Amino acid sequence: MIQIAIDIGASSGRFVVGTLQNNQLQIEEIHRFSNGFKEVDGRSLWNVDHLLQEILVGLEKVKKRGFHNVTVGIDTWAVDYVLVGEDGERLQEAYCYRDRRTANTMEKIESHLALEDIYLKTGIQLQNFNTLYQLYEEDQKLLQQTKYVLLIPDYLAYRLTGVAILEMTNASTTQLLNPEIRDFDENLLKIIGLEKLQFAPFIEPGQVIGELQRDQFPTYDLPECKFVAVASHDTASAIAGTPGEKEQWAYLSSGTWSLLGVEKKEPIINLQAYQDNYTNEWGVSDTYRFLKNIMGMWILQEIIRHYPGQYTVEQVIKEATKVSPYLQYINFNEERFLNPLNMIEEIKLYCQETEQPIPHTIGELAVCVFSNLSIIYAIEMEHLKAITHERIDKLHIVGGGSKNDLLNQMTANLSGVTIYAGPSEATAIGNLLVQMIAQGKLNSIAEGRELVRASFTIQKFEPQAVDAKEIINNFTAVTTKERWRV
Repeated sequence: MIQIAIDIGASSGRFVVGTLQNNQLQIEEIHRFSNGFKEVDGRSLWNVDHLLQEILVGLEKVKKRGFHNVTVGIDTWAVDYVLVGEDGERLQEAYCYRDRRTANTMEKIESHLALEDIYLKTGIQLQNFNTLYQLYEEDQKLLQQTKYVLLIPDYLAYRLTGVAILEMTNASTTQLLNPEIRDFDENLLKIIGLEKLQFAPFIEPGQVIGELQRDQFPTYDLPECKFVAVASHDTASAIAGTPGEKEQWAYLSSGTWSLLGVEKKEPIINLQAYQDNYTNEWGVSDTYRFLKNIMGMWILQEIIRHYPGQYTVEQVIKEATKVSPYLQYINFNEERFLNPLNMIEEIKLYCQETEQPIPHTIGELAVCVFSNLSIIYAIEMEHLKAITHERIDKLHIVGGGSKNDLLNQMTANLSGVTIYAGPSEATAIGNLLVQMIAQGKLNSIAEGRELVRASFTIQKFEPQAVDAKEIINNFTAVTTKERWRV
């Protein structure tokens, strides 16, 4: 039985077929489609019906390729959800986490419970777009009509199989679960006006969700599909597909967001982790992803969007190599960069406000982004070492951003650690590995990671001499400690 990974990110989705050949994992993309939120009447919304349609189109392609009986796993981004009514239909369009409705919600929630207490209950990084804060802003009348709150990948699986589930790695990102009891925190549910019964039963990665209800989609020629719960949060799948070895290593999942952290067997929930705003998201095989959520390639994507059809990412990186780095210092984690009307103008305005050189060309803008991301990565590597009390000499960079040699080298230089870049398709690979374990083709994630190391080219970047201390001090002086912690 062939494995199919459906990996959907904020800007695109893809179908990836995985097969084992000569003790190597072979992957092939057979379908790709666009994704993105739309601004409708001042709201940022996803088109989940479009995603469902593209999944059906992709499954038709799977059958046309001669694959008549497959397992399928779906992963997407985290925190966003669909409200499903008693009739099984969604009650409204799905909000995007970049919607501005939650800009001040954390302050509202704090009137019910201190943010520090919320962190100590959940171990999840405080971000105003977490599901907890999104649900707080929902219409209570609508919530009363809700049978299930389904996260995006669970909703898609529900539409395809008729089975409602809540996959654990993604569920942990909601900031509604308590790791001590591995269940919902009743106090947090009370604050948002929901009951536990309004969430589907938990399911672990590797468990079967159900069979594709082909009769519900009579206009499509579909294969027989068994849907398997993978690590449905794309970061969890990416870390599962990261080729780390037994010794301590850190990871950076580099895509729309940058997720920097380590894999642990127990969560780290203390005041230092709270103050540095680190999260304990649940991973595969009873692990925790102790990480920091950092702004990522979204900044670059938004810049390129204002040059329609003029540049590919590779061309932009080439232009950036022509410009001197570290001419501007910007904390891209500030909320103003989450979803500005015009990213380029927001960067220029920030530089103007802080009396720094204003970038104008695409190369200047790109190297500004790469410079500051490399600084933030280096700072967070030091925080990571301090909180975990562990020496970290290896950083595995996976995801689309792993192909950015310029940023990889800048990160190695400033962090002082050796970078191992690749594979770029780690999310789809991690998705496939969980399915293969469920099918008995692999015994464990550790064995799967050995397979990844044997199957894909991993680039190595050694640190080069730069005055990292001065660069980081300059960054801190401009952004200030208070702004850095936003």
